[in-house]
Amino acid sequence: MDASEKNTIKNEKHYDKQYNNVNVESILNKITNVDKFITSATQIHTSWVGLYHNNFQAQLKGKKVLELGCGDCTNAAVMAALGAEVHANDISQYSGDIINKLNANFDFEVPLKFIYGDFLKSELALDYYDIVVGKAFVHHLTHEQEIEFTEKIVKVLKPNGMVRYFEPAVNSKVLDELRWHTPVPGRPSKFQKDKFAQWKKNDPHPDRDNSSKSYKKIGNTYFNAVNITPIGTIERFHRLLPSKYSTRFRRMAFKIERYIPENLNLFLTRSQLVEYKNPKK
Repeated sequence: MDASEKNTIKNEKHYDKQYNNVNVESILNKITNVDKFITSATQIHTSWVGLYHNNFQAQLKGKKVLELGCGDCTNAAVMAALGAEVHANDISQYSGDIINKLNANFDFEVPLKFIYGDFLKSELALDYYDIVVGKAFVHHLTHEQEIEFTEKIVKVLKPNGMVRYFEPAVNSKVLDELRWHTPVPGRPSKFQKDKFAQWKKNDPHPDRDNSSKSYKKIGNTYFNAVNITPIGTIERFHRLLPSKYSTRFRRMAFKIERYIPENLNLFLTRSQLVEYKNPKK
């Protein structure tokens, strides 16, 4: 068994546990008034600010969208509620259970479709999708898997199709080490050597390059247009504040970040929106 296969099995076990008991009612509440949810989420929640940057929600109606790593299916449900035909893929069987419950309790224009298992082994129509989406997904893959995924994505995308990833960005080793040494809920500090080693052993994320440069290199190999947008340069520091100030600080931080010079913003950023357009067929 090679490293990629071991990584897939580790991810499947991890996310079967995580998605075994998702609150579907909470997702239904979000999509019942989807415009209100999107307006709020895209002001204060990093992954939503990133993935829906530049009014992505307005581009979805009538589009055929493939989401990789749909997880708890919240984003898949939101895109479908906004009028997209969404095919959602995940290695966890429980994501399929969530989708069945969502379809049974919400009148989507086109019901969600679940694609279970390894994307690389899935039989999908060529030149079918307008958009492929991954919300904090690619950094769960080894680099070898990422390349294989990209090659298949090129085949299933329409000639004018696009890929849209929201991913962590590691463009500064100093900031990355500071991050590892700062304890957060669910992850001990690197100063706590034994606890950190145990956490790392169970962590489903492989050791890989998550720099903007790495994403850009792969994008330029397989697509005709690549764009990287830094997200969270200032917002990342909200964890240092008392919780009562967090929401206001995050909303303000996302606005201020737009005025930081691009190179500095990329160097300091916490996350990134990765866009690939027009696949090289």
